[in-house]
Amino acid sequence: ISEQNRTHFPTMGSHRNGFKKESYILSVDVGTTSIRCHVYDKEAKIRGSCSTKVVLLYPEVGHVEMDPDDLWKGFISVVKGAVQDAGIQMHQVEALGISTQRSTFTTWDRRTGVPFHNFISWQDQRAADLVKSWNRSCTMKAIHGAMKVLYFVTRQKRLLAASLIVFSTQHVTFRLVWVLTHYKQVCQAIDEGYCCFGTIDSWLLFKLTKGHLHATDYSNASSTGIFDSYQMCWMDHSLPMADQQAAMFGECCFDVGDVKITMGTGTFMDINTGSKPHTSVAGLYPLVGWKIGSEVVYLAEGNAADTGTAIKWAQKLELFSDVRETSTMAYSVSDSDGVCFVPSFSGLQAPLNDPKACASFMGLKPSTTKRHLVRAILESVAFRNKQLYETMLRETCIPITKIRVDGGVSSNDFVMQLTSDLFGKKIARPQHHEMSCLGAAFVAGLEVGFWRTREELKKLQSADDEFLPRCADKECTGSPNGEYVPILQSWERALRRSMNWYNKP
Repeated sequence: ISEQNRTHFPTMGSHRNGFKKESYILSVDVGTTSIRCHVYDKEAKIRGSCSTKVVLLYPEVGHVEMDPDDLWKGFISVVKGAVQDAGIQMHQVEALGISTQRSTFTTWDRRTGVPFHNFISWQDQRAADLVKSWNRSCTMKAIHGAMKVLYFVTRQKRLLAASLIVFSTQHVTFRLVWVLTHYKQVCQAIDEGYCCFGTIDSWLLFKLTKGHLHATDYSNASSTGIFDSYQMCWMDHSLPMADQQAAMFGECCFDVGDVKITMGTGTFMDINTGSKPHTSVAGLYPLVGWKIGSEVVYLAEGNAADTGTAIKWAQKLELFSDVRETSTMAYSVSDSDGVCFVPSFSGLQAPLNDPKACASFMGLKPSTTKRHLVRAILESVAFRNKQLYETMLRETCIPITKIRVDGGVSSNDFVMQLTSDLFGKKIARPQHHEMSCLGAAFVAGLEVGFWRTREELKKLQSADDEFLPRCADKECTGSPNGEYVPILQSWERALRRSMNWYNKP
C-alpha cells in the first residue's frame, strides 16, 4: 500500500494476441458481517460480484474475535469468485482497492506468518474495565490538567485535544494492553524482535506480498488511538483504506461540510472538516479521511455501535422473518405504544460514552405487539442518528452542505424518513449502498489513471432516492415534529436508566 491510502497490483498488460481488452477495477470490502468483492468498469457499474460471511467468535462474554486464516481464505475466495462472475481474466484487472473494518487487530510471527491469537474485533469489550479505570485515574487527571496549561500557553489544538481525551474500548490501545498482559508469547516475540502488529489491512497486505510488506495507511492508523492525526505520526515507536473513510470517498463527500452516514452493523456519521482535524469534547473522533499527494483531508466521526446488530437480534427473536418487512410493520401502527428501545449491546458511544450501558426495552404493557417492538427498534436508530447529528453541529460549527447515506439499514424507508424529519434536512440515498467498496475502487482507480479527476467520479454517481423532512410549519428548523418531542424525551429517560448498568456494585 502506498502512503496515499491505496493499494494496487501493478498494471497488467491489456493487450493479448494483438487485441486490446477492456480493463477493470477490483475492490474488496472486509466488513464486520461479510466480505464482498466487486468488479467495476469505467462507468463504475458492477460487472461481477462475490461475497462470503464473516464468522464472529464469542469465546467469552464481551469477547468478539475472528480467525485470521479464515478471513484470508474468505478474501481469496471472493476475489476469485467476482472475477469469474464478471467473465474476465485477471490480467484485465488494473488495480485492487481494499476497504476494511477499522480497529480490529491481531499480532503474528514475522518469520512464519502465523498469528499469535485471533483478530480482536472493534466490538470487543474485554478492556472495558481497564478503560474505565484509566479514564478515572489520577494519571489521566494530571495529564488533562497539564495539557490545559500548555494549551493556554501555546494555543496548539493538539494540546487541547490531549486535555480532553478519554479512552474508548473501540480504540486499539487498551485491547492491545490486554493482549500484552494475557499472551506471554506476544511479549516474548516483541522482546526478540519478530512480532508484527496490524489491523486487517496490514494482515491482508502481509499475506498478499508473502510476508514482504508490513504496512498500513493513514486512514486505518488514525482510527487506532495510537496515531497522532495532528502530527501525522505514531504517538510512540512505529508499529489500505479504512471502511468509513472509503465510504466517504465513495459518496464523493469531497467538500467541507459534506456528511456521510453509514448504517450497517453500527452507525458511523462523518463530516468533512477539510485540512484541519477537529478537536472534540463529546467523543467525536478526528480521523484522516485520505491523503492523496500532499493533500490531507480530515473527518470528524461519531458512531453508534449496534444499529444492524439490534435489527438482526430482533430477527433472531422472530419479531419478523424478512428485514424488508420492518418498515411496513413500523408504519402499520401510529406509534410504539410508549415502548422505548435502547440499542446498546456494546455500550453507548458519543455523546454519552458509557461502555457499561445495557440494551433494554422499557414501557412494555399487555397491549404491546411485535409491530410496536419493531417500531421502537427502528425509532431508536433514528434517535441515535439525531444525537450524533446534533453533537456534530454543536461541536464543529461547520454548515452542513449535503447528507448522504449508505449501508444495509439505510434501505429502510421508515428509518430514513424519520431521520430526515428529526434533522429537518434532505437526505440522499444512492441506489448502490456498498460505498466502502466503491470508495476503495475510486481511490485505486485514480492512482492508476483508470479515472482521472474527482469531478469525473461525481458524474458517475447513480440517481438517488431523496427523503425530505415533513415539517409542521413551512420552514424546517431542524427541530423534530411536535409529535416526536414527548417520544424523544421518554427515550432519553430510558437511555439514562440503561447507563452504568454493568458497573460492579
